[in-house]
Amino acid sequence: MLAACATSGPLGKADKKFQRGEYQAAITAYQDAIKGNKEVGQANFKIAESYRLSNRLKEAQPFYEAALGKGVKSEEAFFYNALALKAVGRTDDAAAAFRDYLDKGGRKVAERAEQEANNLNTAKAMTAMAPRYELRGLDQVNTERSEYSAAMRSGELYFASGRDGKTFPGNGEPFTDIYSVKFDDAATMMGGTPAKLGGETINMPEQNEGSPTFSQDGTLMIFARGNDGSKKGALSVDLYQSRFENGAWGAPTLMTISVPNADDFSPALSPDGQTLYFASSRRGGSGGNDIYRSTSAGNGRWNAPEAVTEANTAGNENFPGVAPDGTLFFSSDTHPGFGGLDVFSVKNGKVANEGGGMNSPGDDFAPLFTGPGMGVVSSNRDGGKGSDDLYSFRRTPRKTVTFYADGTLLSKPERGNDLTPRPVANSKVRFEMNGRQVGETMTDGAGKFSFKVDSAQTYHIVAERDGFFTASQNLTVPNPPAQDQLAQQQNDVRLPVTLTMVEIVKDKAIVLENILYDYNKADIRPDAALELDKLVTILQENPKISVELSSHTDSRGKDAYNMKLSSDRAKSAVAYIVSKGIAQARITSRGYGETKPVVKNAKTEEEFQKNRRTEFKVTKIATDANGGMAAPAPADTKPVAPAKAPAKAPVKPAPKK
Repeated sequence: MLAACATSGPLGKADKKFQRGEYQAAITAYQDAIKGNKEVGQANFKIAESYRLSNRLKEAQPFYEAALGKGVKSEEAFFYNALALKAVGRTDDAAAAFRDYLDKGGRKVAERAEQEANNLNTAKAMTAMAPRYELRGLDQVNTERSEYSAAMRSGELYFASGRDGKTFPGNGEPFTDIYSVKFDDAATMMGGTPAKLGGETINMPEQNEGSPTFSQDGTLMIFARGNDGSKKGALSVDLYQSRFENGAWGAPTLMTISVPNADDFSPALSPDGQTLYFASSRRGGSGGNDIYRSTSAGNGRWNAPEAVTEANTAGNENFPGVAPDGTLFFSSDTHPGFGGLDVFSVKNGKVANEGGGMNSPGDDFAPLFTGPGMGVVSSNRDGGKGSDDLYSFRRTPRKTVTFYADGTLLSKPERGNDLTPRPVANSKVRFEMNGRQVGETMTDGAGKFSFKVDSAQTYHIVAERDGFFTASQNLTVPNPPAQDQLAQQQNDVRLPVTLTMVEIVKDKAIVLENILYDYNKADIRPDAALELDKLVTILQENPKISVELSSHTDSRGKDAYNMKLSSDRAKSAVAYIVSKGIAQARITSRGYGETKPVVKNAKTEEEFQKNRRTEFKVTKIATDANGGMAAPAPADTKPVAPAKAPAKAPVKPAPKK
């Protein structure tokens, strides 16, 4: 079982600073203890905790690792080391560390550890996906210090920054204040000089201010004001509101929706100003920080907050943002993501990761939407100027895919000296779905045609010409390729199709493949039915023809038996075809027994097989009184029952009939 962690003795001085929330000073004190070889394991652990509690989880990781290497066995050390490994992008090591925590009997945050381990299994797949957003650092705003939580008011960008002022004991950086910048080029967010909100009405010299949000008319500002780094103020981040009157911001007032002894921060107003979202560590939540919403009660009052349960987890959810269409966005370190904090959206009660570009292995948070799919986000990802930086983002235009059926229509003569298929020019080709025509096109002079088709659909493509069998083919259009597999913004996918119409020649036998029967039986087997269905399709697509279906045996066995068996089989096949709606008058049956062999004097099984066959031939092409094609005969409403095999086989039954 994991053990609890306690400190005493030489670390007392450092511990006092730690307990007061003076984490940067505590780090220095613990490092001095390490140099003196005093309680090295505990000192490393407390350095790691100091970094974590001052929102510097990446910096904490090597110290957690060092603490564990020196025998520290607290649950916190194992769990937060796993989180820190995740924050620095070591996903495999992080997953193993979470499992190790559970294997060692970790109980305090077992549910979250299990969730984190499972989430990391998908992290690699997510990072391999094509970026959904393009980001650009706001270099004229960002500094070596922290810039985060942007908001817009009257064409100006407001944000929090720790670029100057007194040092905050919590992290050793200056206290954050609210700044604004009016860009020279608003469209590109270029140019302009950031300036701190004047006076001390909003920005206090020894308190953190940040995360401003504004009403649509710009007269109401809600922001977070944090602690001064003392023990007394360790849990005193609260929400304040101020009114813009007579050209200046009025004295901020503490909002009644804030609660004592908890952090209430990162407010975000909905576009209509009637709903306020914020993050809070108050009791009764799902765990860590959670997202809450409060609705306006008028006159600067707000109704009791309620948790946004679909967003919240056992981890941390914070920094909400609302898009122009009202969609809620927020950051989380527990929903499946890329590393630290990721930006997520809530649509129809479902949470979705905003994907690559917007998110990275670092912390990505506080999305501000300045228009559809565009805005500003905060991040401490690699490559920035400081601990947190501001980035403009624009959703990557989705690459499009258009599918085309690109075909060639040919006609194949069945008589004459030249049997080469020829292109069919200026002929109609129709496209059907579920038995209904959905479009048609024409072939050009070379017999070529092209037709736009929809993805993930199956089309039946049909071409007709007098004197030829109708040509048809099914075309199943695939799903579009993944975005990262597309080379261009607009992509055409060409699907080749070849239709060949075969000339109709009366009384010319056409073999039906694989029409097989059980020994001494005439029943239609399932495999034979599949082949007969092809003839059904031919008759449906060529309603002007009538055919004879014939069955043949090999020469083994007695003549009379072979003739009877072939006749029964032909009748059975015809009955099946009629049962599919083909008019009885259009098809006749004929059994030829062994009288019309393809291979005379057959001796091998292969030769016998060629003689055992089922064929059809066109016996009539209907015409009307004017010489045109007549309408087909109606379907027989009483299909012929399949013929049954002889009750008793002859004395010398031939095998393999």
